[in-house]
Amino acid sequence: MNYIIYNVLFMGPPGSGKTMLAKRIPTVLPLLEFDEALEVTKIYSVAGQLKPDTGLITERPFRSPHHTISDVGLIGGGQYPKPGEVSLGHRGVLFLDEMAEFKKHVLEVLRQPLEDGEVSISRAAVSLSYPADFMLVSALNPCPCGYRFDESHPCTCTPKQIQRYHARLSGPLLDRIDLQVEVPAVPYQDLRQESGSLDSKTMRGRIEATRELQRQRYEGLPCGSNSELFGRWLQRFCSLSEDEHDFMEQVVRKLGLSARAHTRVLRIARTIADLAGTESIGTGHLAEAINLRFMDRENTTAN
Repeated sequence: MNYIIYNVLFMGPPGSGKTMLAKRIPTVLPLLEFDEALEVTKIYSVAGQLKPDTGLITERPFRSPHHTISDVGLIGGGQYPKPGEVSLGHRGVLFLDEMAEFKKHVLEVLRQPLEDGEVSISRAAVSLSYPADFMLVSALNPCPCGYRFDESHPCTCTPKQIQRYHARLSGPLLDRIDLQVEVPAVPYQDLRQESGSLDSKTMRGRIEATRELQRQRYEGLPCGSNSELFGRWLQRFCSLSEDEHDFMEQVVRKLGLSARAHTRVLRIARTIADLAGTESIGTGHLAEAINLRFMDRENTTAN
């Protein structure tokens, strides 16, 4: 089964908890299976990052490279090729904090591994492929100063500055990020609460149960999870009634969704329905999936 659940972008002002959310994601992901642990351990061994006292890596990797990283550092390669951060994050999380601060050409090299789950490196003497099946989690401020949507802080950015800031992320790259979630500033009343309503153990249990449902549903098929659905399998398992088709037609027209974004909305809606224990996808599931595409809605508002 393909590891990727969904790629996520958190957008919100400084201090809203984007980094904290990202660091908590590994705690709710399914535990590494034995064959996954072997893959991760081999990659770290080849990269020379396996600690001497470590026999087998048993926890999902969490990689958080600095925004000054080069494309070689991110994707791998060099004079003596070795895995980069996308491969060191294999079967785990690759976290890009302040995503817009990364060089644009560095971000663009993510497109191939996000699509294929591996990275190919060609040099004059050798061609190599490294596994790169990771969950991309990124954090982004809504504008250069960070306070565009924060009612408690005035935004000092001009529309042109905001446009240039967002232009650092290309449309094709954003299309490959399934969930684009707005993270508002946290009110004090929420900060004073001692605990939330759902702990990590309960979340992990729900995720594992849903992935097991998908494992059984797609047994013997070329796709192993909702995130891999394509072609006729997408049509079969994400079938919509006429009402849902009409709803999606209006959304695609209004938001100008690309074919790739449309596919990702259907996959997300399928997962939302699975989590709700519903066999068919309803308008509510589609609406929730679209609501998790913040950048699509933001771009429409800006236009």
